[in-house]
Amino acid sequence: METKNVGGRDRLARALLAALLTVVAISTLRKGKRMTGLLALVGALGFGFNATTCFCGLNKTLGIDTTSDE
Repeated sequence: METKNVGGRDRLARALLAALLTVVAISTLRKGKRMTGLLALVGALGFGFNATTCFCGLNKTLGIDTTSDE
């Protein structure tokens, strides 16, 4: 299992972004804007995954660890 590298305010921000992007995705998909809606949905899933698992591959690549914020 990967080491946790997302915590504290970073985790909260990612969860809020996931919720916001979900709303954007639903709204734009209802308006028939498929590409924008799908991109927002992918972003929501990515941020949601990061917030849930407390792991971010980009953070690992860049050597960033925000778990000390907790």
